[in-house]
Amino acid sequence: MAEAKPRVLVVDDDPDLLDLVQRSLSAYGFDVQTHTSALGVSNIVRASEPDFVLIDVNFPALKGDKVVGLARQYAPPGTRFILYSASDEAKLRSLAIASGADGYISKSVQGADLAQKLHAMRLKPRPALPNRDPSPVES
Repeated sequence: MAEAKPRVLVVDDDPDLLDLVQRSLSAYGFDVQTHTSALGVSNIVRASEPDFVLIDVNFPALKGDKVVGLARQYAPPGTRFILYSASDEAKLRSLAIASGADGYISKSVQGADLAQKLHAMRLKPRPALPNRDPSPVES
């Protein structure tokens, strides 16, 4: 029996970036769903039960780091929330800690590198402590 494709929800207000990430992750065996707003993410997470939620932090109405806490309430226990932003690493790390995200990845990471980081993260057990120290997603 074939292993199910890892499911990824990518949330960003840039449609070109969403298209790029969807095409590249799909080529590496991911089932990718995209959403262009921080609003409604909790409902999508509840309905689609993704393995990963890659979420930008800069939205006009509701910041992505705030969405993590809200959406996590509706996510299966294994769902990994990853801040995915062009912000500098120090800011991303701080936001990840404050929001309870499982990690962070720079938007400069694309294609095979992004797929490799997600596959590697999928194999690692998720820490049970709510105040864990997130780190950049490593391969």
